[in-house]
Amino acid sequence: MSQPKIKAVTFDLWDTVFIDDSDEPKRKAQSLDPKPIERRNLVESFLNRHQPIRRELVDLAYRTTDAAFRQVWYGQNVTWTVHERLSVLMKGLDRELPAPEMAELVRLHEEMELTIQPDLAANIGTALAGLHGKYKLGVISDTIFSPGRVLKQILASHDLLKYFDYFVFSDEIGCAKPNPLVFEDVARGLGVELTEIAHVGDRREKDIDGPHAVGARGIYTTVVMNRGVDNCNADAICDNYLNLVEIVDRLNS
Repeated sequence: MSQPKIKAVTFDLWDTVFIDDSDEPKRKAQSLDPKPIERRNLVESFLNRHQPIRRELVDLAYRTTDAAFRQVWYGQNVTWTVHERLSVLMKGLDRELPAPEMAELVRLHEEMELTIQPDLAANIGTALAGLHGKYKLGVISDTIFSPGRVLKQILASHDLLKYFDYFVFSDEIGCAKPNPLVFEDVARGLGVELTEIAHVGDRREKDIDGPHAVGARGIYTTVVMNRGVDNCNADAICDNYLNLVEIVDRLNS
Protein backbone atom coordinates (compact mmCIF):
# COMPACT_ATOMS: atom_id res chain seq x y z
CA MET A 1 0.00 0.00 0.00
CA SER A 2 1.41 3.37 -0.97
CA GLN A 3 1.81 6.08 1.64
CA PRO A 4 -0.24 9.29 1.50
CA LYS A 5 1.34 12.15 -0.38
CA ILE A 6 3.40 14.57 1.66
CA LYS A 7 1.66 17.91 1.95
CA ALA A 8 3.73 19.52 4.72
CA VAL A 9 7.36 19.62 5.81
CA THR A 10 8.25 20.55 9.38
CA PHE A 11 11.64 21.50 10.76
CA ASP A 12 13.49 21.24 14.00
CA LEU A 13 15.56 24.40 14.56
CA TRP A 14 18.73 23.76 16.59
CA ASP A 15 21.42 22.00 14.53
CA THR A 16 18.86 21.76 11.73
CA VAL A 17 18.17 25.37 10.73
CA PHE A 18 20.48 27.13 13.23
CA ILE A 19 23.97 25.99 14.17
CA ASP A 20 23.96 25.61 17.94
CA ASP A 21 26.68 27.58 19.76
CA SER A 22 27.93 29.18 16.54
CA ASP A 23 27.44 32.45 18.41
CA GLU A 24 30.22 31.56 20.87
CA PRO A 25 33.14 32.57 18.57
CA LYS A 26 31.37 35.89 18.03
CA ARG A 27 31.05 36.37 21.77
CA LYS A 28 34.73 35.56 22.23
CA ALA A 29 35.68 38.09 19.53
CA GLN A 30 33.82 40.73 21.55
CA SER A 31 35.58 39.65 24.78
CA LEU A 32 32.32 38.33 26.18
CA ASP A 33 32.08 35.29 28.42
CA PRO A 34 30.57 32.09 26.99
CA LYS A 35 26.82 31.90 27.50
CA PRO A 36 26.93 29.38 30.40
CA ILE A 37 29.32 31.65 32.31
CA GLU A 38 27.37 34.79 31.48
CA ARG A 39 24.15 33.24 32.80
CA ARG A 40 25.84 32.54 36.11
CA ASN A 41 27.26 36.06 36.11
CA LEU A 42 23.74 37.41 35.78
CA VAL A 43 22.35 35.35 38.64
CA GLU A 44 25.26 36.30 40.90
CA SER A 45 24.91 39.98 40.03
CA PHE A 46 21.16 40.12 40.65
CA LEU A 47 21.42 38.28 43.98
CA ASN A 48 24.32 40.42 45.16
CA ARG A 49 22.09 43.47 44.90
CA HIS A 50 20.30 42.26 48.01
CA GLN A 51 22.70 40.01 49.91
CA PRO A 52 26.20 38.75 49.07
CA ILE A 53 26.42 35.24 47.69
CA ARG A 54 29.45 33.06 47.03
CA ARG A 55 30.07 32.28 43.37
CA GLU A 56 30.65 28.61 44.08
CA LEU A 57 27.08 28.37 45.41
CA VAL A 58 25.71 29.96 42.25
CA ASP A 59 27.74 27.57 40.11
CA LEU A 60 26.57 24.55 42.10
CA ALA A 61 22.92 25.62 41.96
CA TYR A 62 23.16 26.25 38.22
CA ARG A 63 24.78 22.86 37.53
CA THR A 64 22.14 21.11 39.61
CA THR A 65 19.29 22.96 37.89
CA ASP A 66 20.76 22.19 34.46
CA ALA A 67 20.95 18.50 35.37
CA ALA A 68 17.33 18.54 36.56
CA PHE A 69 16.27 20.31 33.35
CA ARG A 70 17.90 17.63 31.20
CA GLN A 71 16.31 14.87 33.27
CA VAL A 72 12.84 16.35 32.77
CA TRP A 73 13.50 17.14 29.11
CA TYR A 74 14.54 13.62 28.18
CA GLY A 75 12.64 11.73 30.85
CA GLN A 76 9.28 13.52 30.65
CA ASN A 77 9.50 15.32 27.28
CA VAL A 78 9.03 18.70 28.93
CA THR A 79 11.24 21.78 28.69
CA TRP A 80 10.90 24.12 31.63
CA THR A 81 10.49 27.77 30.72
CA VAL A 82 13.36 30.02 31.73
CA HIS A 83 11.21 31.41 34.54
CA GLU A 84 10.55 27.88 35.84
CA ARG A 85 14.21 27.00 35.53
CA LEU A 86 15.40 30.07 37.41
CA SER A 87 12.68 29.62 40.02
CA VAL A 88 14.02 26.13 40.77
CA LEU A 89 17.53 27.59 41.02
CA MET A 90 16.37 30.30 43.45
CA LYS A 91 14.56 27.79 45.63
CA GLY A 92 17.71 25.69 45.76
CA LEU A 93 19.62 28.74 46.99
CA ASP A 94 16.80 29.70 49.38
CA ARG A 95 16.74 33.13 47.77
CA GLU A 96 14.07 35.24 46.10
CA LEU A 97 14.13 38.30 43.86
CA PRO A 98 11.47 41.00 43.60
CA ALA A 99 9.12 40.21 40.71
CA PRO A 100 10.38 43.02 38.41
CA GLU A 101 14.01 41.92 38.90
CA MET A 102 13.12 38.28 38.33
CA ALA A 103 11.35 39.25 35.11
CA GLU A 104 14.43 41.18 33.95
CA LEU A 105 16.74 38.28 34.83
CA VAL A 106 14.52 35.95 32.81
CA ARG A 107 14.47 38.36 29.84
CA LEU A 108 18.25 38.67 29.80
CA HIS A 109 18.55 34.87 29.72
CA GLU A 110 15.93 34.51 27.01
CA GLU A 111 17.32 37.18 24.70
CA MET A 112 21.02 36.32 24.94
CA GLU A 113 20.95 34.51 21.58
CA LEU A 114 18.95 37.35 20.07
CA THR A 115 21.66 39.87 20.92
CA ILE A 116 24.41 37.74 19.34
CA GLN A 117 22.77 35.29 16.98
CA PRO A 118 23.67 31.79 15.78
CA ASP A 119 24.59 31.12 12.17
CA LEU A 120 22.36 29.34 9.70
CA ALA A 121 22.95 25.84 8.39
CA ALA A 122 24.49 25.93 4.92
CA ASN A 123 21.92 26.37 2.12
CA ILE A 124 18.89 26.18 4.42
CA GLY A 125 17.49 29.37 2.88
CA THR A 126 17.67 27.84 -0.58
CA ALA A 127 15.91 24.69 0.66
CA LEU A 128 13.10 26.63 2.31
CA ALA A 129 12.60 28.82 -0.74
CA GLY A 130 12.40 25.72 -2.92
CA LEU A 131 9.90 23.96 -0.66
CA HIS A 132 7.76 27.06 -0.10
CA GLY A 133 4.68 26.98 -2.30
CA LYS A 134 5.01 23.26 -3.00
CA TYR A 135 4.45 22.20 0.61
CA LYS A 136 3.14 23.80 3.77
CA LEU A 137 6.03 24.48 6.13
CA GLY A 138 6.14 24.37 9.90
CA VAL A 139 8.52 24.49 12.84
CA ILE A 140 8.57 22.03 15.74
CA SER A 141 11.28 23.09 18.16
CA ASP A 142 12.24 22.28 21.71
CA THR A 143 13.20 25.48 23.50
CA ILE A 144 16.08 25.54 25.97
CA PHE A 145 16.88 29.15 26.88
CA SER A 146 15.56 30.97 23.80
CA PRO A 147 11.73 30.82 23.86
CA GLY A 148 9.51 30.67 20.81
CA ARG A 149 9.11 34.43 20.58
CA VAL A 150 12.90 34.86 20.37
CA LEU A 151 13.35 32.04 17.87
CA LYS A 152 10.80 33.71 15.61
CA GLN A 153 12.77 36.94 15.82
CA ILE A 154 15.97 35.13 14.86
CA LEU A 155 14.21 33.56 11.88
CA ALA A 156 12.88 36.97 10.88
CA SER A 157 16.32 38.56 11.10
CA HIS A 158 17.54 36.00 8.54
CA ASP A 159 14.44 36.60 6.38
CA LEU A 160 13.26 33.01 6.93
CA LEU A 161 10.13 33.58 9.03
CA LYS A 162 8.11 34.29 5.88
CA TYR A 163 8.44 30.69 4.70
CA PHE A 164 6.70 29.07 7.68
CA ASP A 165 2.96 28.64 8.10
CA TYR A 166 2.79 27.34 11.68
CA PHE A 167 4.99 27.00 14.76
CA VAL A 168 5.07 24.63 17.71
CA PHE A 169 7.48 25.57 20.50
CA SER A 170 7.84 23.42 23.59
CA ASP A 171 7.69 26.40 25.97
CA GLU A 172 4.31 27.36 24.52
CA ILE A 173 2.63 23.97 24.12
CA GLY A 174 3.92 22.56 27.41
CA CYS A 175 5.61 19.43 26.07
CA ALA A 176 8.56 18.53 23.88
CA LYS A 177 9.39 16.09 21.10
CA PRO A 178 8.81 13.19 20.76
CA ASN A 179 5.50 13.69 22.62
CA PRO A 180 2.77 12.98 20.03
CA LEU A 181 0.96 16.18 21.03
CA VAL A 182 3.52 18.37 19.26
CA PHE A 183 3.01 16.55 15.96
CA GLU A 184 -0.75 16.48 16.38
CA ASP A 185 -0.75 20.22 17.03
CA VAL A 186 1.32 21.02 13.96
CA ALA A 187 -0.95 18.83 11.81
CA ARG A 188 -4.00 20.77 13.01
CA GLY A 189 -2.24 24.07 12.52
CA LEU A 190 -1.17 23.23 8.98
CA GLY A 191 -4.49 21.63 8.07
CA VAL A 192 -3.00 18.26 7.08
CA GLU A 193 -3.09 14.68 8.31
CA LEU A 194 -0.22 13.34 10.40
CA THR A 195 0.56 10.86 7.62
CA GLU A 196 1.01 13.79 5.21
CA ILE A 197 3.92 15.31 7.18
CA ALA A 198 7.65 14.86 6.68
CA HIS A 199 9.71 16.16 9.60
CA VAL A 200 13.36 17.24 9.26
CA GLY A 201 15.68 17.04 12.26
CA ASP A 202 19.03 15.91 13.64
CA ARG A 203 18.09 13.66 16.59
CA ARG A 204 16.86 10.12 16.05
CA GLU A 205 14.61 9.80 19.10
CA LYS A 206 13.01 13.20 18.75
CA ASP A 207 13.01 13.84 15.00
CA ILE A 208 12.74 10.36 13.47
CA ASP A 209 11.19 8.05 16.05
CA GLY A 210 8.83 10.84 17.15
CA PRO A 211 7.19 11.38 13.77
CA HIS A 212 7.21 7.66 12.99
CA ALA A 213 5.20 6.99 16.15
CA VAL A 214 2.33 9.10 14.81
CA GLY A 215 2.52 7.92 11.20
CA ALA A 216 4.53 10.83 9.83
CA ARG A 217 7.84 10.52 8.02
CA GLY A 218 11.27 11.58 9.25
CA ILE A 219 14.18 13.03 7.29
CA TYR A 220 17.45 12.86 9.19
CA THR A 221 19.75 15.80 8.56
CA THR A 222 23.52 15.61 8.94
CA VAL A 223 24.14 19.04 7.43
CA VAL A 224 25.19 20.62 10.74
CA MET A 225 26.09 17.59 12.84
CA ASN A 226 26.20 13.88 12.12
CA ARG A 227 25.02 12.19 15.32
CA GLY A 228 25.26 8.78 13.64
CA VAL A 229 23.04 7.32 10.95
CA ASP A 230 23.36 3.68 12.02
CA ASN A 231 19.99 2.24 13.09
CA CYS A 232 18.43 5.63 12.45
CA ASN A 233 15.55 4.18 10.41
CA ALA A 234 14.90 7.53 8.73
CA ASP A 235 12.84 7.69 5.55
CA ALA A 236 15.67 9.71 4.02
CA ILE A 237 18.98 11.27 4.98
CA CYS A 238 19.92 14.78 3.91
CA ASP A 239 23.58 15.79 3.98
CA ASN A 240 23.17 18.87 1.79
CA TYR A 241 20.15 21.16 1.86
CA LEU A 242 20.57 21.83 -1.86
CA ASN A 243 19.12 18.31 -2.24
CA LEU A 244 16.23 18.63 0.22
CA VAL A 245 13.51 19.54 -2.28
CA GLU A 246 14.50 16.57 -4.42
CA ILE A 247 14.48 14.30 -1.36
CA VAL A 248 10.94 15.33 -0.39
CA ASP A 249 9.73 15.06 -3.97
CA ARG A 250 11.28 11.60 -4.23
CA LEU A 251 9.43 10.45 -1.09
CA ASN A 252 6.27 11.52 -2.87
CA SER A 253 7.04 9.69 -6.11
